[in-house]
Amino acid sequence: MEPILTHAEMNEKRMMLQDYAPAQAALAILEKHNGRLDMSFDELWAENNNDESFTQPKNGKSLWQVTLKTLRAELCGNDGLRAQFKDYTKNPGSTPLLTGLIVAVVGLGASSGIPIDPSIATIVVLYLLKIGLNIFCEYTEPVS
Repeated sequence: MEPILTHAEMNEKRMMLQDYAPAQAALAILEKHNGRLDMSFDELWAENNNDESFTQPKNGKSLWQVTLKTLRAELCGNDGLRAQFKDYTKNPGSTPLLTGLIVAVVGLGASSGIPIDPSIATIVVLYLLKIGLNIFCEYTEPVS
């Protein structure tokens, strides 16, 4: 079961990121999908890439799952990004720290060849904050 953001969580992030247009676009789609991060990711991907074919599962895997698996390798081994997540969890009301996480995920994606725009990175960051980076890196890792 995929984590779902509550209306209260979405409203909190909407207020924090009110001046960051890509996050507002992501939050509007999250609202449309009742906080479902996976469905919101799929819709944003289709919109940003003008291609709905990627949102349909292939070989039992969704683009959301494959993206998270690919990002796991990049995120979990990046001490700088892990430190940014830790800083944010110590100060969860900090808009600059939250925006910094989104920008860092966009940059990490670009340097790794993963085309993630800021609205999609917002969804990824909100997912990671919902479940926790350590859980993402350890518990949700697929079994080989």
